[in-house]
Amino acid sequence: MLPRELPNWNELYKTIPVEEMPWFSQELDHDLAAQLTQRKLSSGRFLDIGTGPGTQAIALAQRGFTVTATDVSEAAIHRLQQIKTPVTFVQDDILHSTVRGPFDFIFDRGCFHVLDPKDWTNYVRTVHSLLADDGILFLKTFSHHETNVIHGPYRFTPEEIRSALAPHFKIDSIVESEFNGTLKPNPKALFTVAVKTKR
Repeated sequence: MLPRELPNWNELYKTIPVEEMPWFSQELDHDLAAQLTQRKLSSGRFLDIGTGPGTQAIALAQRGFTVTATDVSEAAIHRLQQIKTPVTFVQDDILHSTVRGPFDFIFDRGCFHVLDPKDWTNYVRTVHSLLADDGILFLKTFSHHETNVIHGPYRFTPEEIRSALAPHFKIDSIVESEFNGTLKPNPKALFTVAVKTKR
C-alpha cells in the first residue's frame, strides 16, 4: 500500500468546526445501530476509539451503555469534556493506550484505517487486550471500492480485514456499506463485526 498523507489531528480539531468534518454524523452509525438491534444489546461497557466529534459515544450512552470515548487529539477531547454527558472522554493514543478495560464492546468508526500499516498489528493486539472474553469489535473502514475520495484513509478488501484481525478475532461478518457524513456521495465502506478469540 502506498503511504497516505493524513492531517495533524490536534490542529484539525483546533481549526475546523466538527460539523464541517467529513466524518461528522449526528446520528448513531446505521450499521452499528442495526447490529445493536439485531443482537438486542442495550447495556454493557463500550469503548469508542477515535471518537472525534463524540456524537457516536453520546448516542451509545443515550441507548443505555456505559461509554468511554478516546481520541489522540487533545483539542477534540477538551471540547467534548465541556459537554454535559455521562460519557467518559479521555485523550489516548490507541497504539500506546493507558485506558483500562475490559470492555464488552469496542467501536472504531475511522481510526484503524488512518493508521500506518506497520502499526496494524499493535492496534489489533491492543484492542484484543481491552476486550472482555467474547467481546465484540465493530469496525468501520474505507472500502477498496471507494474511488471518489482521492486522499485520506487506507482502503481495504474483506480479505485484508480478515488477515489484519487474525488470529485475535473471529470474523462474524463483513458487509459493504458507506460512511454517512458531510461528503457526497457517501464514501464506500466495509463494516466488520469480529468476536475476540481466547488465546
